[in-house]
Amino acid sequence: MLISGAKIVVETLIEQGCDTVFGYPGGQVINLFDELYLCRDRIDHILTAHEQGAAHAADGYARATGKVGVVIATSGPGATNLVTGIATAFLDSVPMVAITGNVPCGLIGRDSFQEVDIVGVTMPITKHNFIVKDIRELADTLRMAFKIAKSGRPGPVLVDIPKDVQVAKCEFEPKAQPVIPYPLPFASDDKLEQAAALIDKAERPYIYFGGGIIAGKASDELIALAEKIDAPMGCSLMGLSAVPSAHPKFLGMQGMHGHYASSVAEDEADLVITLGARFSDRATGNKNRFAQNFKLIHIDIDGAELHKNIPADLAVKGDIKDAAARLTELVTKKERPEWQKRIAGLREEERLRTEQALSKSYGKDCGNCSAPCDKTGLPADQRLRPYDIVDIISSHAGDAVVVTDVGQHQMWAAQRYPLKKPRTFLTSGGLGTMGYGMGAAIGASAAGKHTVLFTGDGSFGMNLNELATAVTQETPLVIVIMNNGVLGMVRQWQTLFFDKHYSNTTLSRKTDFVKLAEAFGAEGRRCFTAEQLEEAAKEAFAHKGPFVLDCVVDCDEFVLPMLPPGGSIDDIITEIK
Repeated sequence: MLISGAKIVVETLIEQGCDTVFGYPGGQVINLFDELYLCRDRIDHILTAHEQGAAHAADGYARATGKVGVVIATSGPGATNLVTGIATAFLDSVPMVAITGNVPCGLIGRDSFQEVDIVGVTMPITKHNFIVKDIRELADTLRMAFKIAKSGRPGPVLVDIPKDVQVAKCEFEPKAQPVIPYPLPFASDDKLEQAAALIDKAERPYIYFGGGIIAGKASDELIALAEKIDAPMGCSLMGLSAVPSAHPKFLGMQGMHGHYASSVAEDEADLVITLGARFSDRATGNKNRFAQNFKLIHIDIDGAELHKNIPADLAVKGDIKDAAARLTELVTKKERPEWQKRIAGLREEERLRTEQALSKSYGKDCGNCSAPCDKTGLPADQRLRPYDIVDIISSHAGDAVVVTDVGQHQMWAAQRYPLKKPRTFLTSGGLGTMGYGMGAAIGASAAGKHTVLFTGDGSFGMNLNELATAVTQETPLVIVIMNNGVLGMVRQWQTLFFDKHYSNTTLSRKTDFVKLAEAFGAEGRRCFTAEQLEEAAKEAFAHKGPFVLDCVVDCDEFVLPMLPPGGSIDDIITEIK
């Protein structure tokens, strides 16, 4: 069958099981978009307001479904606008294929209109990338992109296609099935036997897991291991949703803003079993202090992560699902009553510390900034608190997918939101991308998921233009803005470590988010109290399309606990005095 390169792209996407793509048209992909139009009954294209939003949408779609997300953009600025979204996916191991147009092959390297070397630009932030200069290689290159994106540790792949390759024609033979990933590496019997021996000797084992559990579909195996060896579990930010929040062995996220019980339990353990996590600086704090008290087993599908940040006593490369299942068979079933007694004590200590922190009002009615909290007319102790917001929203959200932007609101949601199943908490963990949330929420909703976005007024301002996309798509999305009028996380650091030098963190903006929502065609309500939010939440979740809840919180609310940057568990801050 003799067809154009543009049609080969679309037919290959359909062949690979792609039903939805995100993107923005332009001159160097106009042929490709024409084929998308002709095949609109077989593949859906969602037009975003900006290419960055499209990249985040493809990312959110991939995280919510486990499938490969696809984004398409034109050459030059269209391609460079994808970079932040590609980097976000790369740092969080999200399978994505980014397709960009380019100028015809004969014009490459001549500073042509809207020409950029996007392959060179994205080389450090992709698993692999391609430029296709021969139409005969186009279909197989796209197939290889899908194969790489979803093999082993997932990640983004870029395919750059010059305009003349899209226009040219050649024979195309479709494949009967999508490509399958490369064979998984499996842990050796010897390594797992060594791990089992270490676990059997341990008195205080602790399991620390990350996003690899979700990517590897290993939640059941993880829980089975924890229950057999009677070990508490904690996770990185990326590991949230792998285990139900209410599971009796789960202590929650640990690290810089993790739960007190989880972070202390890890420090007091004599053996930490790490599954699918990379020991980022936010998870470890001072790396020299981090593993002083315990032996470490590290299991990961990516051998490059082993010994990279924290040296392991036993490093095991292999598929996480298989390794956890085989390890569970090898270990001896044990109960550890003394360790569990200590864990119960840490839970109670955390509860008391949290109650003490929540009983305080950090708002001082300072009057020296334009933050909304100073305009409520309410005493500081009667205003909406962050945990109130999370609790009220979760009570109405049912099984909605939770998406966050980056900042204080992200940590409050991570600490408090009751998650029940994998792929229901989407956040930018590695790159920490403010503005990630709107695109990702649209992508998750495109997968048929009712979605809640927790954001801040700073993060929301980054990509609020995607509200236009959400309205057009009638996205079932509730947007919860924790509006404190400041860049809250940076302000928190300025308060604690920079003598309250609030340099450029007071936003002084006059944006009315309710009117903004209405201007875009959405609905919105502003809430100052828990009672107002309760009523507004009922309305928001009954609404068909996007709904903005502008929740006014105090600019001096802090995310606690907190390990100071470069600090350790010895320096943990649990209250502001």
